[in-house]
Amino acid sequence: MYNFIVLGISEGCLLTAMAYDRYVAICRPLHYSTLMSRRACTAMVGISWLLGIITATTHSSLIFTLPFPSRPTIPHFLCDILPVLRLASAGKHRSEISVMTATVVFIMVPFSLIVTSYVCILGAILAMGSTQSHRKVFSTCSSHLLMVSLFFGTASITYIWPQEGSSVTTDRILSLFCTIITPVLNPIIYTLRNKEVTRALRHMVKRQVPSP
Repeated sequence: MYNFIVLGISEGCLLTAMAYDRYVAICRPLHYSTLMSRRACTAMVGISWLLGIITATTHSSLIFTLPFPSRPTIPHFLCDILPVLRLASAGKHRSEISVMTATVVFIMVPFSLIVTSYVCILGAILAMGSTQSHRKVFSTCSSHLLMVSLFFGTASITYIWPQEGSSVTTDRILSLFCTIITPVLNPIIYTLRNKEVTRALRHMVKRQVPSP
């Protein structure tokens, strides 16, 4: 649970930092080297990991002080927060408030910042007269937008959507997206934008498929 929370919170913060990077590159290109210096990037990465560690430590400490059955069986394939909380026999109120607060802070706030960044980027795109510039900007932002949709979409449904009507199977499928499918697609989506990687893949396919 601790590792899951650290990685999840850090990824959400890093996606927000990447949105800011694209905003600066497109809307304030002359100030890019100053606003996105090595020191600024290091600070954003460090803060992302620090927030993940603090949140994971807080949640783990609160949840595992609750009373649980002597032999609890979690109806899940990992120790996610909500399935574990459902097993507690008493004293869940404080942990539930903590989870809801973290959900608002680390899902809604980063997503709102990302949307704000892309609204500004859209305004800058519309101000550009060149169609080639439009394509270049959309190409730059497409991979990030896809990852934001996958990550925040599944996280919102899992942690914000009402839980009363959800089934165990639905929870497992959504967690599968968060824990396996999205991380697997992450490097694929970003590396396929790299021209060298694309050329290498084409070369590999040509070698494997015999010519007619």
